[in-house]
Amino acid sequence: MGAMKEGVMPIIQNLEDFDPRSGNLLERLVFNNRLPFMLGILLVTLVLGYMALTRLELRPSFEKMIPQGHPYIQNFLENRKALRGLGNSVRVVVENPRGDIFDPAYLDALKQIHDELFLTDGVDRAWMKSLWAPGVRWTEVTEEGFQGGPVMPDGYDGSPASIEQLRQNIARAGIVGSLVANDFKSTMLVVPLLDRASAGSHGVDYHAFSRTLEDQLRLRFEFQGDRAAQASGEEGQGAIKVRVIGFAKLVGDLIDGLMRVMVFFGLAVVTAFFIILAYTRCLRSSLLVILCSLLAVVWQLGIVAWMGYALDPYSILVPFLIFAIGVSHATQKMNGIMQDIGRGTHRLVAARNTFRRLFLAGVTALLADAVGFAVLMLIDIPVIQDLAITASIGVAVLIFTTLLMMPVALSYTGVGARAAERALRIDSNAEAHKGFGHVWDFLDRFTERRWALPTVALALAMGVGGFLVSLNLEIGDLDAGAPELRPDSRYNRDNAYITSHYALSSDLFAVMVKTPPEGCLNYQTLIQADRLAWALQQHPNVQATSSLANAVRQITAGTYEGNPKFLSVQRNQDVLNYAAQQASVNTPELFNTDCSLMPVIAFLKDHKAQTLDEVVAIAEGFAAENSGPDRQFLLAAGSAGIEAVTNSVVREANRTMLFYVYLAVTVFCLITFRSWRATLVALLPLVLTSILCEALMVAMGIGVKVATLPVIALGVGIGVDYALYLLSVQLQFQRQGLPLALAYKRAVAFTGRVVGLVGITLAAGVITWAWSPIKFQADMGILLTFMFLWNMVGALILIPALSHFLLRNKAVEPA
Repeated sequence: MGAMKEGVMPIIQNLEDFDPRSGNLLERLVFNNRLPFMLGILLVTLVLGYMALTRLELRPSFEKMIPQGHPYIQNFLENRKALRGLGNSVRVVVENPRGDIFDPAYLDALKQIHDELFLTDGVDRAWMKSLWAPGVRWTEVTEEGFQGGPVMPDGYDGSPASIEQLRQNIARAGIVGSLVANDFKSTMLVVPLLDRASAGSHGVDYHAFSRTLEDQLRLRFEFQGDRAAQASGEEGQGAIKVRVIGFAKLVGDLIDGLMRVMVFFGLAVVTAFFIILAYTRCLRSSLLVILCSLLAVVWQLGIVAWMGYALDPYSILVPFLIFAIGVSHATQKMNGIMQDIGRGTHRLVAARNTFRRLFLAGVTALLADAVGFAVLMLIDIPVIQDLAITASIGVAVLIFTTLLMMPVALSYTGVGARAAERALRIDSNAEAHKGFGHVWDFLDRFTERRWALPTVALALAMGVGGFLVSLNLEIGDLDAGAPELRPDSRYNRDNAYITSHYALSSDLFAVMVKTPPEGCLNYQTLIQADRLAWALQQHPNVQATSSLANAVRQITAGTYEGNPKFLSVQRNQDVLNYAAQQASVNTPELFNTDCSLMPVIAFLKDHKAQTLDEVVAIAEGFAAENSGPDRQFLLAAGSAGIEAVTNSVVREANRTMLFYVYLAVTVFCLITFRSWRATLVALLPLVLTSILCEALMVAMGIGVKVATLPVIALGVGIGVDYALYLLSVQLQFQRQGLPLALAYKRAVAFTGRVVGLVGITLAAGVITWAWSPIKFQADMGILLTFMFLWNMVGALILIPALSHFLLRNKAVEPA
């Protein structure tokens, strides 16, 4: 290897000719105590493996998905107990596909489903709504005054008379479009869930809750109904159809999908092994690369479990990223040792020489990765902060498993003689411009001006074009339903059915009107709440609004025999007090017990980012103009309100996160290269990759949200590894006096082959994610495949082209 062959690291075949006291303190500490070191690695692996197997949990949380430090979310959390049903809830729709809801058999099944859900752990029973819930009531005005009662008649017995009574009660209650479908073929159960404080320290077990919905509802009622219908010779569908939407069901479906995702992880491991084996033709070294990378995953999961953290569907990406980064570093070590052994160096000396050459670049790359991941802690969303912690832990353990354990293990096993000879033969052929030499000769041309200039110009044009496209990158969901799942998933089909059959959607946006006790009955407060509802309803994507002002207006008209002249909010306080008394019986969710808080609820047609932004703007403008000491308009509650705040935090964090990630990478590159020019050469390809990745997200219709926000930052961490390894060797040769062209050619022969190998290996591993049942994982697989390949291309082509202008044909002195 040029200077390395000429005496920098001479070939030592016998250990007697090697001074074990050479090298730095860490090298001597590890390699002069190899057996205790390996035994320590084994012991730690057993302990952490046991921790991972026995303590690690997959525990998603609704609270972790929301930015708890945001003022709007703090408003929601402070008033959460008075806003039941406007936070985390599940909606269950029970359909009669062979008739309507006025069927005794259907109503009996609905009652069983209501009772099953009512007794399910984690359900906030007091606020549950359905036809069978006593809190769902009807009211009418008669000559004697108001009359009312539960929608389900007290003496319901399934007779035609009681069925007719139910039909009348539904009409009088005004619940068609909300709890009863417009076509009267299904009804809805609204099931609020307890928060962490009410449900216990771990909150609701969403996977167990989702399995209950499947086993106790779908399996028991729907599928058995299908079998009963078939057994009786009837055609068509079974007795009922059960449809479920809500955060808990979504997370449950994601966890079910993750069980299948493990197959993709295993496939990525197998793919990486066979590609590396095909490259090295050495079974033992290929197995060691995979083993060291998997050990890092085991250590990471064990430490995460020991610290009391849990995994969730959004952080399941992290173990694969740790494996991918481990493969990248371990392959570099394996390649360096194999080349030295092929030249005749003893395997222990080869391991120590490779350690000396690559340890600094490797540890700097890992520290840059760790800091880059730690930057995610700045995002005020607990699920991303947990991801940052788990990823940083995983990167830290790679220092032990790949940078230290890999060369020590190879110092024992060495590599196959044929594999070493083959590696040497490949290098000899390359120097003779044969085999890989044609590739190195081609890449070396990019150090020449006639190749470097158009390459940089093309990269600049792509960067400008990609940036212009990325300006259209949107925050939040871009499609209806749950974008985390496929459009044809059961969840999204259920959501589409509910949206098309019910007038009021499950996307609720609520503004909290806070007053002194009894202040919500103040005339001016009710008028202002009514004006806010009117302002929200002017938006084309707001289906309807609901507030105490609506109830007061209807009750007031009712007290005057339904005279439409009195369909208004009266100034007389006694009239308002009576209306509130009646509303507390029929619609208690419209204000709290001491009448100091009432929500103004808007039902949205969808939860797309643009809709949420525009509705928030209306509410914020109104709150700024009308809040005062007597009443405050506080954002935001409801599923859509919480999502709108989350989108706002993600939007602010997106650029901030990238800024700090690149700042960290820049600092570590300056430490490693000691040259601002070399740092610029390493960073520019990463910046281009980030820009093009955002443009790809626009083209694929992927918005930036909690699930996708970390991907670009994580991709930067992978890409900097390539640049650090390639440039550190190139600069070492240049500082020894070699011109750029020769320095790059020898650097790419030494590490560039592995850069290409790792890029192709990792891309082949994640491209299989495109067939995952979880859409956001499929999207991440495509994005990561692009980033792995493009970072590889940037390292092999853009680095020499940029080096021509910034590091051209002279020794690069330390900055």
